[in-house]
Amino acid sequence: MQNNQTLADATLDLAKALIQRESVTPADGGCCELVASRLRPLGFKAELLNYHDVTNLWAVREGGMPGPTVVLAGHVDVVPPGPAEKWLHPPFSASLDSDYLYGRGAADMKSSVAAFVTATEAFIKQTPVFNGRIAYLITSDEEGPALHGTVEVLRELAHRGEPLNYCIIGEPTSTSQLGDVIKNGRRGTLSGKLFIRGKQGHVAYPHLAENPIHRFAPALAELAAVRWDDGNTYFPATTWQVSNIHSGTGAGNVIPGELVADFNFRFGSVSTPEALRQRLESVLNRHGLSYNIDWNLGGDPYLTPPGTLCDVVQESIRSVCGVDPQLSTTGGTSDGRFIAKHCREVIEFGPVNATIHQVNECIRVPDLLPLAQIYLQSLTKLLTQSTARQTA
Repeated sequence: MQNNQTLADATLDLAKALIQRESVTPADGGCCELVASRLRPLGFKAELLNYHDVTNLWAVREGGMPGPTVVLAGHVDVVPPGPAEKWLHPPFSASLDSDYLYGRGAADMKSSVAAFVTATEAFIKQTPVFNGRIAYLITSDEEGPALHGTVEVLRELAHRGEPLNYCIIGEPTSTSQLGDVIKNGRRGTLSGKLFIRGKQGHVAYPHLAENPIHRFAPALAELAAVRWDDGNTYFPATTWQVSNIHSGTGAGNVIPGELVADFNFRFGSVSTPEALRQRLESVLNRHGLSYNIDWNLGGDPYLTPPGTLCDVVQESIRSVCGVDPQLSTTGGTSDGRFIAKHCREVIEFGPVNATIHQVNECIRVPDLLPLAQIYLQSLTKLLTQSTARQTA
């Protein structure tokens, strides 16, 4: 088996190489081809599936024996770094400083992609013939609108009849230390842009106008107090938040003619988008508002209950880190919302997320080896004959 120092060095080197490629969404910066170039010598059939300005990688390595398809999924696009002068080191320099690797994408999620690859290299070296298949689904469209990335690849895979059994997404899920949290699901997201119509007029003649701010205020108070549901074993209670309110002309003596509000539901499996829409609109109707709403369902909730995949990754984390990981469905959305519609078990696991999307994003270098080891043990458990017999 590959020794620990070799695995650690290989993971760090590849993580640095990926970070140094500027891949602000939807740019790929050559990351997918770099990953493909590491996989092809291992026997992977690697395809770059490009849609519009998005680069995607789909790569498969047959194990030689019947068994499940294990997908390693993630993204190589990153959010903009912000002002470079506020970084301790240039955001795409992949600089090492006091046991930390700095750079945009270090935690979210180029280090996970690097650890996927080095874990796969170690696994195939020790087990060239195995049960099932290893597949990679990597995109450059996760941080953006997510229209031409994972969702397009999945559409193509469904057309081909590709089976997907287990998927590990390398999102940064850990909070205080590596291994403390696994995401075994995510809440759905339902957004709306609310337009409330009033009548513009002079503030000295309110009887000749209709103030949409005043009209909306009682409805807003009621909506903010609604308990939409109580959640369940896996999901917290649904939340509703207003993120922006705009009204007025900028003049202090004009009653505005319209109010625009942006809001969002984060919901679990207890509520449906249709029910949430109906309940919200019933409040607006009861307050007699003249309005319309542009709705956008960003993603349905997904859940992988405790079972084979959760057990395998939890066991691997305990073995490598000595940490008992918590299963969680909190946080934002991920491409898991798409993959879960095609793959029966999906989890997310990756490094500490304390600095993601921030200036000076970084990852602890000592976390790279155990991250790769956890992925390696998970592959080994999922693709050995005893497990494959039970799950294929």
